[in-house]
Amino acid sequence: MEYRTLGRSGCAVSHLALGTMTFGQETDEAGAHEQLDRYADAGGNLIDTADVYAGTVSEEIVGRWLADRPARVRDAMVVATKGRFPTGGDVNDHGLSARHLGRALDASLRRLGIDTIDLYQVHSWDPVTPLEETFRFLDDAVRAGKIRYVGLSNYTGWQLQRTVDLTDFRGWAVPITLQPQYNLLVREIEWEIVPACEANGLGLLPWSPLGGGWLTGKYHRDEAPAGATRLGEDPERGVEAYSRRSPLERTWDVIDAVRAIAKDRDVSMAQVALAWVAQRPMVSSVILGARTTEQLSDNLAAADLRLTADEMTALDLVSDPAPADWPYGGPGVDQRSRRVDAGRS
Repeated sequence: MEYRTLGRSGCAVSHLALGTMTFGQETDEAGAHEQLDRYADAGGNLIDTADVYAGTVSEEIVGRWLADRPARVRDAMVVATKGRFPTGGDVNDHGLSARHLGRALDASLRRLGIDTIDLYQVHSWDPVTPLEETFRFLDDAVRAGKIRYVGLSNYTGWQLQRTVDLTDFRGWAVPITLQPQYNLLVREIEWEIVPACEANGLGLLPWSPLGGGWLTGKYHRDEAPAGATRLGEDPERGVEAYSRRSPLERTWDVIDAVRAIAKDRDVSMAQVALAWVAQRPMVSSVILGARTTEQLSDNLAAADLRLTADEMTALDLVSDPAPADWPYGGPGVDQRSRRVDAGRS
């Protein structure tokens, strides 16, 4: 397992993290604890959860695992969770207000059975609550020892930059990570979000690195999924919905390219897709999400896979979302850049 810092912090984490959204839903507690043991044995040390996963049950499962393991295992883990969405309560049981986050943070600490959360992430932008209210609260929580680091999740580029500018100006705890959706089928964050992270030293913690299972090769053209998979149970589930991805020729071109490299390397398609994400700029750790220990074991094998420059280039080209023109790319931008450079010389 490779270790990297969480963004510009000095905290070292394994470059593969264990996501726990399946815990308490698709994975029962015994299976979840088996996954946690397997992950720890492989040298993994970053556990990512959220207060809304399985209606708070995921945090409880992680907390019981931590409590039941030797101190050397428990103390080695870097625990990350999130707050913002409702877990069942009154009208103030959502958002990034100081009132809601105060309750949510204390509840997460109780469920996890720890005194300090290593990385506390705001789960999404809140258009109602002033940034000053949210990040003053989080800075106070850091000073109180309830949180070590602050992170963001699902922020756009301008939201990230505004947050960093405010916290830096106020002398508050500046966020060190961003958790976005990022995989070979979803690369649009490279247009603004990744550059904003690079400019400010935020590490990326990509979620859905396998595109909801698309990049494992389990889905096929003109054959709606069925059976015990997320899309088998509900083909129109969320961002990975079959009707959303299957009509796009790019989807199948990417899958074919991943399959060709996997066959040549004698590894699984999932390992190739995970290795690609892990080798992208600013990635601190890639969040794995498995239903079974067998799936997790296959994913963890990606820790030893390093794609060549030619393989990375091939995947980059076939998966390029190709912005048409201004302001993200296209020949017009290149020509303009050349004219500006020429005028300055």
